[in-house]
Amino acid sequence: MTARVHVLRLDHRAPFEADALERMLGTHVVPGLERRDAGGLTRVVRTPGGHAVVTADLRAHPGAVGVTVRGCGEGDLPAVAVTLRRWLDLDADPAAVGAVLSTDPLLAPLVAARPGLRVPGATDGFETAASTILGQQVSLGAARTFTGRLVAAFGVPVDDGLHAFPPAATLADAGADRLRAATGVTGARARSLHALAAAVAGGLRLAHGADGPATRAALMALPGVGPWTADYIAVRVVGDADAYPAGDLVLRRALGVRTAAEAQERAEAWRPFRAYALVHLWTREVFSGAPPVSRATTGRRSPRGTAPPEEAPR
Repeated sequence: MTARVHVLRLDHRAPFEADALERMLGTHVVPGLERRDAGGLTRVVRTPGGHAVVTADLRAHPGAVGVTVRGCGEGDLPAVAVTLRRWLDLDADPAAVGAVLSTDPLLAPLVAARPGLRVPGATDGFETAASTILGQQVSLGAARTFTGRLVAAFGVPVDDGLHAFPPAATLADAGADRLRAATGVTGARARSLHALAAAVAGGLRLAHGADGPATRAALMALPGVGPWTADYIAVRVVGDADAYPAGDLVLRRALGVRTAAEAQERAEAWRPFRAYALVHLWTREVFSGAPPVSRATTGRRSPRGTAPPEEAPR
């Protein structure tokens, strides 16, 4: 990879809650794919011409994120900028979001405390969807381990010890048995991952701005993909500001409700920004030091945002 370095300054509307966004993304860092250190968040992104390694410093400038880009030509920089803007939700309008959510007594103090909270996006839709499947019903640490193993086995070496996430076609060709052997996940989870890879290799579009209902229906047709996974992907990948995984365990705990139907009803007043309400509630749980939710059906520790019990592979 060429050592040439480009420097970008990506503007955003104030306020901008850098600490919470960096923490949310940082807790999901996958070994071999990305890292978090004093310089910011570093990861591989796809470009029209191949791959680049980017480092985003969320506090580099007032009103802007500073980015260094290594390994791509100048002509690829506009595409890189678009990818990063979506990843960091830099085009959000905090005033519009706050105007809706602040009318709710539960959310009003959260919005006041973090008025610039962003919804973390994705640099690669297939990567985020695959990682989500690997993270079903396990701890966040285990999810990172499984995804790191997948990257080590099938990823594309790029630079500085980092790899690009393997293309969908590569994992589709590998087959479920090889995916299970490489990652250590259950056979059911490997089959879910393989089905996702085959669907994406066959034309399923997992990207910002994709048709939400059609994408959700296509995902729900895959083995082992239930409402939580499909809705979480709508939040992170499709960029649907109103997407809302109502079955999420931590969300229901934060709302004090027992069922997904109750969580849905409670959120009607938050439209069209239910995804932002979701992240406000998740963030409160993370910063409050609340104990992890346990899932009685598995007995495993359940991290923030894990799938509900009904998400067991079909």
